[in-house]
Amino acid sequence: MRARLQEAIALLRNDDPEQIGRALALLQGTVFAFSMKVCGHHEDAEDTMQEVLLRSVPHLRKITDPRAMAVWLYKVTRNRCWRSRRKPSLSPSVTLSLDELMPDHEELQQLLQDRAPSPEQQVADGQQARLLHEAVLQLPPMYRIVLVLHDMEELDTDVVAGILDLQPGTVRVRLHRARLALRRIMAQQVSAPAASGPTDHKTGSWRKTEAEKKPKRDPKCCAIFANLTEYLDGRLPAPACEEIKAHMEACPPCMAFLNDLSAAIDRCRVFQDPEQQQVQMRLGSLLAAEYTRMAGQSAAIDRAN
Repeated sequence: MRARLQEAIALLRNDDPEQIGRALALLQGTVFAFSMKVCGHHEDAEDTMQEVLLRSVPHLRKITDPRAMAVWLYKVTRNRCWRSRRKPSLSPSVTLSLDELMPDHEELQQLLQDRAPSPEQQVADGQQARLLHEAVLQLPPMYRIVLVLHDMEELDTDVVAGILDLQPGTVRVRLHRARLALRRIMAQQVSAPAASGPTDHKTGSWRKTEAEKKPKRDPKCCAIFANLTEYLDGRLPAPACEEIKAHMEACPPCMAFLNDLSAAIDRCRVFQDPEQQQVQMRLGSLLAAEYTRMAGQSAAIDRAN
C-alpha cells in the first residue's frame, strides 16, 4: 500500500486545518490517478475525484485502518468510474487466455537476437508515461483494474480481492495475464508505431489471431511462463523457485523474456501522471473547508449526547 494513504489517515486525526488540507490533497491525488488509469478520460477522472471526495468527507474521520480506507476508497472510486459518461474500452466480459499471451519459439529467438534496447527500455528513454498509459487502457477492464490496483497503486492481493469482491486466487490469475498482455502491447507500440498506428481499443488488435494461438513451444518453457508472476512476486515455494532459476540459466530466450516482463512491471510501479498535481489543487481548499465543517458538526453532536 502506498505510504500516502497511511500518511493521510494519520493527518486526518489532527484538528489543524493545514494538516487536514494535506491529508485531503493526498487522497485527491489517489482518487484522480486511479480514475485516470481506469477510465482513461481526463474529464471523467476529474468528475470522479470531485464526487468521491465530497461524498467521502463525512466518513473519513471514522476510518482509522489504512487497509479499510484503501478498500473503501478504491471501491467507491471504481464504482463511480463504471458510471462515467464514457465507459472504459472493451467489454468487461473479454477474457484473455494464457495460451495466446505466451510467446512462441520464434518470438523468443527474435528477442534473444535483438541486441537493441528492449521495448520497455525504449519506452523508458522516450515518452514512457504516455505510452504506458495508452498500453494500460488497451487491457480489458477486468484485467486492467487488477493490474492498476496491484502494480500501480501498490495494493497487496488481499486488499485488491476485497475491493473487487474476488477470491485472491482469481486476482493472481488475472494479474498474471494482465502483465503478459501489457508487455505485448508495449512491445507492439515501440516496434511498429508508425506502420500500425494506435492500437484499436475495441478490437484488441495486439491479440493473436486464431492461427497464431497454437505455435510450437517447448513444454518446459510453457510451464515456466505459467508461473512467472508468482515467481517475480516471491510467492512460490523454494523448490519451485530453484527450478525456475535453473531453467532460466539454461534458456537464454526465457531469461530475456523474463527481464522484459520485469521491466514492464517496474514501469507500472513508478508511473506518475504529470497532470495529477495541477488538477488536485483545484478542489483542495473546498474539500478542506467542507471537512472542517463536517468535523465540527460531528463534535457538536458528540457533546450534545
